[in-house]
Amino acid sequence: MKNTDWLALAQRIQSIAQAGIFYTQNPYDKDRYEELSSLSVEILHKLTDEPIEKIAPLFTAERDGYQTPKVDIRAVVFNEEGKLLFVREKVDGCWSLPGGWADVGYSPAEVAVKEVREESGIDVKAVRLLGVFDKKFHNHPPEPWYVYKLFLLCEQTGGQLSDTTLETSEVAYFGRNELPPLSLVRNTESQVMTMFSYLDNPEQAVYFE
Repeated sequence: MKNTDWLALAQRIQSIAQAGIFYTQNPYDKDRYEELSSLSVEILHKLTDEPIEKIAPLFTAERDGYQTPKVDIRAVVFNEEGKLLFVREKVDGCWSLPGGWADVGYSPAEVAVKEVREESGIDVKAVRLLGVFDKKFHNHPPEPWYVYKLFLLCEQTGGQLSDTTLETSEVAYFGRNELPPLSLVRNTESQVMTMFSYLDNPEQAVYFE
C-alpha cells in the first residue's frame, strides 16, 4: 500500500473509533473502540516517524460525535502584473498562499480577509470561491487530519505589504514561471497553477472534488 492509502486507512479507523466511543453505551464496546483509536495512532506513527506522544493528542482530540474534516482557507490575490501573493512561513521557511484553519465564528470570506491582513499587511475583500480541494488527492505530506481546502479569490482594497508578522517572515508576488519553494503542507504547485488558470479564464467554473 502507498503511504496515502495507509493515511486514509488510519483516518477512517479513527473516525469510526471516535463515533463508537461517543455513542456506545456498552463498556466492553467502548474498550474495543479505544483500542481501534490506539491502532490508528500506531499506523500514523509508523507512517510519519512522529512520536506517539505527539500524534495522539492531535489525532484523537475531538471526542464529541463524528470526526469531521478540518477546513483550510487560502486567499488568492493577484496584482496588476498578474503575479500571485505569497507569504514565507517561519515554521518551515517555504512559501504559501496567505491563509490558515477556518476559525469558529468566521465565514470563509472573513477568514480569508483576516489571514491576508495578518500575514501580509494588506486589506482585501473576498470576491469569489475558486476551488474546493480534498487534500487526499494531492501531493501533500501526511498529517493527522482529513482536510478540505477552500481557495477564495480576493482583491486588494488598501494597506501595504509588510514582512513584520507573527507567522511569516517575508511577503512577495510571484509569477507562474518564478514560483518560490512551496510549503507543501499548505499548497502544491498544481494547486497554485490551477489558481493561475482563473487569471487566464475568469469565467471558469469553480473547481471541486
